[in-house]
Amino acid sequence: MFSEPVSIAVPGNVELAGDLDVPASPRGIVLFVHGSGSSRHSPRNRAVARQLRQEGWGTLLIDLLDQDEEQADAATGRHRFDIPLLAERTVTAIDWLGTHPATSTLGVHLFGASTGAAAALTAAAARPHRVLSVVSRGGRPDLADHALPHVQAPVLLLVGGRDTQVLGLNREAAGLLHTDHRVQTVPGATHLFEEPGALDHVADAAQEWFLHTTQTRNNPGRAA
Repeated sequence: MFSEPVSIAVPGNVELAGDLDVPASPRGIVLFVHGSGSSRHSPRNRAVARQLRQEGWGTLLIDLLDQDEEQADAATGRHRFDIPLLAERTVTAIDWLGTHPATSTLGVHLFGASTGAAAALTAAAARPHRVLSVVSRGGRPDLADHALPHVQAPVLLLVGGRDTQVLGLNREAAGLLHTDHRVQTVPGATHLFEEPGALDHVADAAQEWFLHTTQTRNNPGRAA
């Protein structure tokens, strides 16, 4: 396992902290896109990332805001819904993965949560040849409404079965996608997926989606 803390420079003289972990013979690299006041230390995303690494996927968890921005956001909430800013930084991280020796040859998959899902989808639309697929966990894809018709990567929208409001928003957003997509509920789960087994369900579904889309991209004739 290759592991290192990383720093990614983004426009505005800002450095984003991240944690890069790449197992031997990785299947691909999964970039986690946080949102709604979260960070790379999110216990839920770290739990999913841990399970993905056990299945052979590399992971990059990054902060989309620096410390000053995080403090301002905690007080005002002004950055967490700034989808263009979060998407721009996600694009920079995707490009950075293409230059790092441990990840430059790997297919990139995006895992977005909350408002980070909108940023991930917007970034996927901006980098169609780099992003193989997108998974959203309890996300707000509706906030990426203008980008949704331009997303080419297959999209899996995971929503808690008891998170009825967000489920409705995800179904509406799915109607704007012109690519392969699926809205999938996690039975009994609420918005934060705190119920026993809910995150295991998320990790299993994400792993299956990433694996299927990787195989389909590498073997187009096998697509259903």
